[in-house]
Amino acid sequence: MVTLLGEVPLITINGGHLHLALYQSQLMSLLVAAMVGFVAEFIVGWRLPFGVIGAIIAALVGIWIVTHGVLLIIPGDPVLLGMPLFKTLLGAMLFTAVWYLLTYRLWHHRRAYYHRRVPA
Repeated sequence: MVTLLGEVPLITINGGHLHLALYQSQLMSLLVAAMVGFVAEFIVGWRLPFGVIGAIIAALVGIWIVTHGVLLIIPGDPVLLGMPLFKTLLGAMLFTAVWYLLTYRLWHHRRAYYHRRVPA
């Protein structure tokens, strides 16, 4: 896997025994998860449990599992900021769909956010 930019930390915070670094690949994962989460919430209708945050977390879990846990090789997969793009999108979409299917019964019978008043 060849990347244009190496794995360079964007932000590094050192405080006592606590060391925190935000890398380019982590930022790329968060951006892809946010994009997939917003699209999923828009398609579903903004009614999933935990809303956009839940969809983003599900997408992040999917990205992590597909890129680090499952041996999946996609020939010609472009690498952007240290992350394979198609593999990342596939994992995010797959696990956001699983989140939708697992929580469907919780939000299916919800009332609308607004109450339409019927003239008497």
